[in-house]
Amino acid sequence: MTENSDGVADCARGDASGGPTAEPAQPARAGDGPAEAPDPPTGPATGAAGGSIPAAQPAALQTGQPVQSVAEASPGPDGGPAGGPAAGTAQAAVPPGWDPRAWQAYQVRQQRAKTGAWSIAPLAWAEAARPAQAAPVSTAVLLSAGAAGLAAALFLGDGLGPGLLLAVVPAVVAAYAAARAARRTARPWTVVWAIGCIALLAVPALRDAGWPSTLALLAAVLLGALALHGSRTWPGVLLSPLGFVDATVLGIRWAWSGLRSRGSGVDRDRWVPVAKATVVAAVLLVLFGALFASADAAFADLLGGLTPDVSVGDGPVRLLLFLLGAVLALAAARAAAAPSRWDRIRVAPGKPRSRVEWALPLVVLNLLFAGFNAVQLAVLFGGYDKVLESTGLTYAEYARQGFWQLLWATLLTLAVIALALRWAPRAGAGDRRFVRAVLGTLCALTLVVVASALRRMDLYVDAYGLTRLRVSVAAMELWLGLVIVLIMAAGVFGARWLARAVAGSAAAAVLAFGLLSPDGMVAEKNADRFRQAGKIDLAYFQSLSADAVPALDRLPEPHRSCALRRINNELSRAGRVPWYAMSLGEYRARQILRERPVTAPYEVCSSLGAFSTRTG
Repeated sequence: MTENSDGVADCARGDASGGPTAEPAQPARAGDGPAEAPDPPTGPATGAAGGSIPAAQPAALQTGQPVQSVAEASPGPDGGPAGGPAAGTAQAAVPPGWDPRAWQAYQVRQQRAKTGAWSIAPLAWAEAARPAQAAPVSTAVLLSAGAAGLAAALFLGDGLGPGLLLAVVPAVVAAYAAARAARRTARPWTVVWAIGCIALLAVPALRDAGWPSTLALLAAVLLGALALHGSRTWPGVLLSPLGFVDATVLGIRWAWSGLRSRGSGVDRDRWVPVAKATVVAAVLLVLFGALFASADAAFADLLGGLTPDVSVGDGPVRLLLFLLGAVLALAAARAAAAPSRWDRIRVAPGKPRSRVEWALPLVVLNLLFAGFNAVQLAVLFGGYDKVLESTGLTYAEYARQGFWQLLWATLLTLAVIALALRWAPRAGAGDRRFVRAVLGTLCALTLVVVASALRRMDLYVDAYGLTRLRVSVAAMELWLGLVIVLIMAAGVFGARWLARAVAGSAAAAVLAFGLLSPDGMVAEKNADRFRQAGKIDLAYFQSLSADAVPALDRLPEPHRSCALRRINNELSRAGRVPWYAMSLGEYRARQILRERPVTAPYEVCSSLGAFSTRTG
């Protein structure tokens, strides 16, 4: 057993380095699962991008060297790899009229089709990141995948909530069982990503608002991919989510092959008794559960509250959820058993420029940033009144006018830094110090721009109140400031950890955003503004979720009832919601509205502007 560069011990798979090995090699017949015998390619091939594609590199596999991507490999004058017997063989085998690069790429595609390898990524990337051959799927993985499908069908048909966590638990068990069978051991970063993924999946159980829950689910996919694939480089972090697509296709083949092998022989003698016992247990559970429920009303009420309400009309939806849950669990297990090695994709650095060519645009940009920041400091200490008199802008217009431009300036600065690093001079230690000085100055000046943007948003919120959009872009600006700080730290301590730190900071920001309840923040801020200045926008409250109810409940009547009117109507129309589909925010809102119902009539709320159309 060896340990790869991402800190996860690889399964024993016939190579000493944990490098990419061929997928099963038997040609698949119609209805067959993936073949099991490895059949590595015999020579390198090239893709359309122009560089060589290392289809199989025995020397690299023996020494543990990473497989190169198209951009990295060194083509010879004939279009193939420079030197080596494999290259000569591939060259000799090129048919007349074929371009050597196209012929080699064709060979790689044919070999991948024969072995069952599949990837959504381009050919060169797919070969570089090609996962190892997975061991036969274990019974624990198959049972866990089935449990994940069943949990998804039972708990996700009525909406997200605690049921999402219940549906994810079997998928986590499947991934753990597959990793354990492959002799992979969890490393610290893997544990961090896994815990973060589970925490993000808890956001829909806490918040009723859909938009923070959606962000949390997307961030959970990223962290789950990092936990399964162990990526640490920028290509690895960015491409790891694609591994779920690859693992879905390979996982279905993997499971089908395992099911076919259990359909006969010794395996059949093992699983048939288990299946029979499971069916008998389910029949007994349903039979006696129905008898006890009909015999005692209290037990029937308890059982009805705990078990999902499944009807015949929900059959197609429940079936689709079952398939989705089982397939996703199989994808996670397949990725855990044999992850794609996206870190092996190498992006060649740009051609280094001279100091003058590289630094002149950046120095000019630094001077522009310094001038802008000097004006911001002068405005800060000189007061806003003088600025407003000279510009003719109102207090809110001045704040609103600049925020979006400064947000874009921050984003563009990050793009400039990335491009500048690609073409930076790197002849020696002096060049490295020079690059750090120029880009460090730009980062420091950008932090002042971030502070100015946040100050402008604060002024605008004071004038017009807080909205979902404003709290979202302010949170994004804060995160961009954190990214700039991480870049500055990477310039001092090295950048090996930067990709994972940026991904982790993004996930942490999304988690904090969801836990802080943005709808609750919006309602709380506007309720305080009403108590202080008497200004309130009741029409905007109609768009908020149940998370806002605790803050809006503190408004005086009739404003309270008018602010809660639409939320109350939606909860009433929803009727009884099972516990596994109800978020904590919705539960608290239902309790508050049950104890203190909405009392103001429609006419009163209409006169207060609760149903008017918002224009800003």
